[in-house]
Amino acid sequence: MPRIVRAGLIQATLCEPATSSTEKIKQAMIDKHIALTAEAAGKGVEVLCYQELFYGPYFCAEQKTRWYELTEKIPDGPTTKLFCDIARQYKMVIVLPIYEEDMPGVYYNTAAVIDADGSYLGKFRKMHIPHCDPGFWEKFYFRPGNLGYPVFQTKVGKVGVYICYDRHFPEGWRALGLGGAEIVFNPSATVAGLSEYLWKLEQTAAAANNIYYVGAINRPGFEEPWRIGEFYGQSYFANPRGQVLAQASRDKDEIVVADLDLDLIREVRNTWQFYRDRRPESYDALTAP
Repeated sequence: MPRIVRAGLIQATLCEPATSSTEKIKQAMIDKHIALTAEAAGKGVEVLCYQELFYGPYFCAEQKTRWYELTEKIPDGPTTKLFCDIARQYKMVIVLPIYEEDMPGVYYNTAAVIDADGSYLGKFRKMHIPHCDPGFWEKFYFRPGNLGYPVFQTKVGKVGVYICYDRHFPEGWRALGLGGAEIVFNPSATVAGLSEYLWKLEQTAAAANNIYYVGAINRPGFEEPWRIGEFYGQSYFANPRGQVLAQASRDKDEIVVADLDLDLIREVRNTWQFYRDRRPESYDALTAP
């Protein structure tokens, strides 16, 4: 019998002005995602991923310490605990991108992975941290990840995570494949003009090169007062052949749903033997400083 998993992605506009208190912004976005998660559950979604830094704006458009107020512990912080309960309620695997506090002054761009029984499985910390114009001042907010490229055995299969800027680095995609990932989620916040053409290219290529499913999530719309560009939405799933299965619109809240046949991974890998034909002994230059 085919291993079919119904997977979902949520892209969502900011529902509270960025000039509001961080507490008010965070609560409004969490409430919004609780409602959208209920809607996804009604569509039969079994594994769901939210956008990067889902409970706030993309605050890296400026460098202000007020945004440190959004950090919290994982798994002992209130948001992880809340969504563990929600995952248990809907029997749904949830990938939960959070601004993580490791200790005071040490913060990471992180995604927690929660299984369908509500158990916390672990986390991925964004590995590659940009710092560039226009308005991607991430080194002010995040340390580079230090947990490697974990793959989590969930009720629906083996799940990996890569976050936004990570997607430009093929080495991590391959590491996730070597770790056995069947579905890799890439929650992002990326704007038109800078990377839209890459959005359509890189993650479909990663799915094809590594022969697994990729769920790519982006924010929609503009965020004031910064307006660093349009977050162009278009969240999508790509299959192990690099084909787009389902895609969201450009500028509105949306849940993308696709049925992923995990048996297709074996079928495609038996045709394209990329893992068999690797030559790791020749790749020393890839890890040289």
